Amino acid sequence: MTELVRFETVDLRFPTSIDLAGSDAMNPDPDYSAAYLTIRTEAGDSGHGFVFTIGRGNDVQVAAIDALAPLVQGLDIDAAIADMGGLSRKLVYDSQLRWLGPEKGVMHMAIGAVINAVWDLAARRAGKPLWEFLSGMSVDQIVDLIDFRYLSDALTPSAATDILQSAFPGRATRAEALLTYGYPAYTTEPGWLGYSDEKLARLAAEAVSDGFGQIKLKVGGDLSDDLRRLKIARDTVGPGVRIAVDANQRWDVATAIEWIRQLQPYEPSWIEEPTSPDDVLGHAAIRKNIAPLKVATGEHVQNRVVFKQLLQAGAIDVLQIDATRVGGVNENIAILLLAAQFGVPVCPHAGGVGLCELVQHLSMFDFVAVSGSLDDRMIEHAAHLHEHFVHPAVVQGGRYRAPIAAGFSAEIRADSIAQYQFPGGTQWQDS
Repeated sequence: MTELVRFETVDLRFPTSIDLAGSDAMNPDPDYSAAYLTIRTEAGDSGHGFVFTIGRGNDVQVAAIDALAPLVQGLDIDAAIADMGGLSRKLVYDSQLRWLGPEKGVMHMAIGAVINAVWDLAARRAGKPLWEFLSGMSVDQIVDLIDFRYLSDALTPSAATDILQSAFPGRATRAEALLTYGYPAYTTEPGWLGYSDEKLARLAAEAVSDGFGQIKLKVGGDLSDDLRRLKIARDTVGPGVRIAVDANQRWDVATAIEWIRQLQPYEPSWIEEPTSPDDVLGHAAIRKNIAPLKVATGEHVQNRVVFKQLLQAGAIDVLQIDATRVGGVNENIAILLLAAQFGVPVCPHAGGVGLCELVQHLSMFDFVAVSGSLDDRMIEHAAHLHEHFVHPAVVQGGRYRAPIAAGFSAEIRADSIAQYQFPGGTQWQDS
């Protein structure tokens, strides 16, 4: 038996509002932040997890993670790793903390940070990157990770087993392909709303030169600005490169339909978050009225139940998981299986500090062990803040290189913690 003996949280904030990296119609001046968790065992090994936020309120997220400490300190980590489905249910079903959700918002995200930290520890112990560690599990082991409560009208254990069994024969071949060729990426780097037209054009041209087949632009602030910026982007990248657009929940349903129709001459590949992430029927109405333009949503979807409803209602063409929005790896595996059940491709959200590092593992696991496909699948990439990670995501030629370091790629460098801890870090004291 090895006990978990230390539970350490840090409020980290990066001043991205200075150059408007990350800016969009709903969040014009974000300071990308991480409520960061390190767990340590009596044997001296550690695991790392975090929740992404954009500045104020990151302290609230840290407090939520701290509230989980009594449930896991002293935990038999060997037993927990052997039953990750049980650990997830232990935290999600806690009779008092559950009242603060249930299964949504700050508390559910905090659970995700803890679960992800334990997965990081488990993969480190196994000496494998998380995507490979998960892909090496048996079908029964993967099914046991999933909480099927509220899902069985759309996904049963039997159906999940069938999906995983179908993908099983090609696992080794697909894993080798990932190591050789990587996983397709698209970039949001040119499209932050606060960037000048000149910067947009320069970064769009660089994206094409770097091998990206799709870029993404933020929209929704002003229609005339959107039309001008889309024209610049299209003129820059030409007709052969896809341009996705992202409204970040800016519109109600009628406004979304009309606004998107105005953008269609520039042939956007999808519209992301056109309305509230909770409005399943609104997404369905938008999709019906703007077809064949695709609808993508997921970065703010709070749990597997809403994803299930979006799929059941035929409301989305592209499902976007987020590594820190839901209850961690276990729930994201359930969502990947839901997407496979409904035949909808998954293109994760990764436009935040550390999200590229995490979601690459989930997409690669999906390719190897769940969907078995790269068709219409890409991982978002934003170029900033990777330097703060011990094992940063690597994108070359428009493709993520498969991680080879053991773990979930979640560990942040000690010097970055010293500099960006809020409010006492050197960066914040100086400013």
